[in-house]
Amino acid sequence: MEQLLVRLGANHTDPISWLVYSRTEDEIIASGELPNAEALSSLTERAGQRSVIALAPSSEILLKWVELPPKAGRKIISAIPFMLEDELATDISQQFFAFGPKRGDEQAVAVVSHEKMELWQSWLSEAGLFCDTIIPDVLAVPVTENGWSVLTLGEQLLVRQDTFKGVQGEATWLLPTLVHFTAQQEDPITITNYAGIDLSSLPNIEEAQAPLELPMQVLAKEAMQSSFNLCQNEYKIKRKRSGVLSQWRVAAVLAVLALCTSLIDKGVSLYQLKAQNQALSNEINTAVKAGFPNIGTYRNVRLKLQSELAKLEQGGGSASMLIMLDQLAPAFAATEVKPQTLRFDATRTEIRIQAQGKNFEALEQFKRTAEGAGFAVEQGAINNRDNGVVGTVSVRSTL
Repeated sequence: MEQLLVRLGANHTDPISWLVYSRTEDEIIASGELPNAEALSSLTERAGQRSVIALAPSSEILLKWVELPPKAGRKIISAIPFMLEDELATDISQQFFAFGPKRGDEQAVAVVSHEKMELWQSWLSEAGLFCDTIIPDVLAVPVTENGWSVLTLGEQLLVRQDTFKGVQGEATWLLPTLVHFTAQQEDPITITNYAGIDLSSLPNIEEAQAPLELPMQVLAKEAMQSSFNLCQNEYKIKRKRSGVLSQWRVAAVLAVLALCTSLIDKGVSLYQLKAQNQALSNEINTAVKAGFPNIGTYRNVRLKLQSELAKLEQGGGSASMLIMLDQLAPAFAATEVKPQTLRFDATRTEIRIQAQGKNFEALEQFKRTAEGAGFAVEQGAINNRDNGVVGTVSVRSTL
């Protein structure tokens, strides 16, 4: 069974992560990141006959357990929107209420605006992706019994606090918020770290390390087992369009394209130049964010990169990221292994690499060569992808 997982953004311009995962083989078929919602149509061929699950940012969704009277019936449950009215910043008529599991006298409910639900479904529909399941992204993070689970996705931090509770936001402001919360607890909180980040700033916690896997792979495994779905009531997708309707749709699209083509004039040249300029800008931003996942916002990409490189040259004491990469260059060249993403932990003088090679032996040879250069190398899961393999590798300086 193969699954296409798409993590949507809160806005049209937010990047979108995607992954094709085989549950039967427990391997990643393909993965990547799109610059914005408009690029979702590029996944139509990837979807094929695979089912599609979309993850929605939990920053746009209120996940809550509502206390009900004992033996509450359907009428009481239908009154939950009015019970929550004082907690919502907008009128309840503008909000959609999706009901989750029931736990004793508590009912799980997810609250999201109609505007966001319509927006997410329109993105998927316009891209030609049939998706009847949308899940808040924190509910795709594995549950830690009587504790929390944390996972990072780019600049975003996802925290699952129980079976139907969690928060999501930029790590730069969410981690300090968690520091304040954990400090107030009487007993230590057990946190399973799927993010591979330093949680030493959090007081009053007991940290448990999770297996080294790609974030989207972790989310895919949990999402495929989730029983909750935001697509309820008016947002429930019943079935795909029939073959006849699809043929008529193609004919209509071709007719519109023919009409538009007949109206093109000299202004198309200017439009193409603007489109090429925008595409180049998007490629630059994608490359920058891939190389510096935590770079944040910027106006001048050249000045920001110079600043980030200066930080790397000064970080990690006697073993900065740039020095380590220079020392690892022979290992990359000899094995033809290519890094797809890099993450540097200055406190540990460690580089976490998502590396791609021709075969398993290439990654093994890279490990041996790096160890021969004086590094401590830890290799994570390795999966087939397209015409090669991809795996996670942690390289730590021993200086």
